[in-house]
Formats: sequence, structure tokens, C-alpha cells
Amino acid sequence: MSQALDYLLQARPEAMQAYFSFLKMAGRRLDPKTRALISLIGKVHAQTERGFRQYLTRALRTGASADEVLDALLMAFPMLGLTRVVWAVDQLLAMDLPEFRVDQLGHAPDWHALLPLADLPVGGTVRCEVDGRAVFVSHLDGDLMVYDARCPHQSTNIPELACEGERLTCPRHGWVFDLATGACVAKGNRPLRALAHREQEGRLWAFW
Repeated sequence: MSQALDYLLQARPEAMQAYFSFLKMAGRRLDPKTRALISLIGKVHAQTERGFRQYLTRALRTGASADEVLDALLMAFPMLGLTRVVWAVDQLLAMDLPEFRVDQLGHAPDWHALLPLADLPVGGTVRCEVDGRAVFVSHLDGDLMVYDARCPHQSTNIPELACEGERLTCPRHGWVFDLATGACVAKGNRPLRALAHREQEGRLWAFW
């Protein structure tokens, strides 16, 4: 939230709470994905990078595919104009999200081979990149977990150096995650994206 909104919440709490209640009620009959896509278009119109990243992450979290995001941008072209649509695509390219790469558009989710089970660190975490996506594989407390390496806040690609023991800290805004559970334990309020995984033919596989 911007400093201006923080200020208004403190200076005029009654008015601002009513405003936020209005926004919430205005979209209550829309499904979460549609509401998130409309909000994303609003951020493109305002050309706010921080808001765009935040609402893009929200749209993907509610089930919107990369193709649906691009469709929403292009459908909004008459209102946004070419300049803002190009600005939004520039943001997508800068974020380098795997699902928005041209060769990945239109592809259904599938299983991907990560690493041999023998290479898994017992009691530790390893980061690996497979088929254009980075993931953290955690083997803590006897449980095996696979997490998308993108922070759930603004899709920052978290590096391996951000991992310390059982904690993972996003370098962009300091969100801290518990690698045993994926839960956010400081700064933020959303967990890491856990990926379905399985063991097959001596390797660990993940689904995305």
C-alpha cells in the first residue's frame, strides 16, 4: 500500500473504510479470477509497476492462465490504447515469468523431472532450474516439498543465496518463508506456491 493511502487511512479512517467496502461490494458477484483481471487492467491504465506486479500475481493465483491475461490486455485495447498495452507487455517481459514465454503459451501443465532422489539433501533445501522454471526442493522434518521460486507477493525470482537454514527471504520486500511448510512467517501474508510432486524411476518430478 502506498504512503498516501496509509496517510489517508490514519487521517480519514471512516471515509477510507467506506471506500474499500464499496470496492469489495462492487465486485462481489464476480468470480475471483474475473475480478483480479479487471483490477489488473486498472493498474495498466494507471501504469503503476508495483500495482501491476501485485495484481498480476493475484490473477495467476486465482487461476488465470498466461493466455487469459494476454487476452484481457488485448480485449481492453480500445480503452487502454496501444501505449499502455505495450507498457504492460514490457512489465511482463521484465518479470520473465516462465508461463508468459512465447514457447510456453497454450501449453497445458505437465510433469517435469527435477533431480535424482539420491541428490536430495536430507535436512536441507536445494534450488534447481528445469524447463525454464526455478524451484526450491525442501527435505525437512522427513517431509519432501517443492516450491515455485517466485515470491507470491510480486513474483520476484528468489535466488539460492536467500535460503538460510529453514528460512527463505525474498530480497525485494523481505517476505520470510518457512521452508518446511511454505508459510510466510514475516512481512507478508501469503505462502509459497507448493507444487504437486512425485517420485518415479529414481527421480523427483513436479507438476506445473
